[in-house]
Amino acid sequence: MNAIPIKKRFIELLVDYLVIVVYLIILFIINLFISFLIFKGLPEYNEIQAQSIATLTSVIPIIVIFTYLDYVKNGSIGKRVAGLTLTYKHKKISSSLLRNIVKFLPWQMGHIGVIHGIYSNFDMSAILIANSGTILGLILICMGLFRNDKRHLGDLLAGTKVELR
Repeated sequence: MNAIPIKKRFIELLVDYLVIVVYLIILFIINLFISFLIFKGLPEYNEIQAQSIATLTSVIPIIVIFTYLDYVKNGSIGKRVAGLTLTYKHKKISSSLLRNIVKFLPWQMGHIGVIHGIYSNFDMSAILIANSGTILGLILICMGLFRNDKRHLGDLLAGTKVELR
């Protein structure tokens, strides 16, 4: 049994969400700066380019940042603010990376679905991919909040656990 209060998990989620939003705002400003100063306007992208840009500039850097924080600091900024820590069965960078890939997979699935939808007039595959990401995200959140040990799928696969500090 892991006695983390739900309030602490929500604080963790909110702070980490705000960290990601700040990163995305900075990324947006840099993108506008580059687009208007170098390209003299917003360039047009095909679907592969749009998918690549979303993955390489948002999802992968966030996975790398959170992997670093989990491995080196034993938890994200949200965990530290909420008084939580990440513990490992066997502390390895690969465990932290796996945990964060699983944790951010719903976000990437949302990107893939929405971007594909923009280019396909939201065909059935776009809707299925985006909704699958949403469902997976809800499953991960519910596991982290309501399982007795508070572990989500990424924790189970990586051998990690969030605990009170």
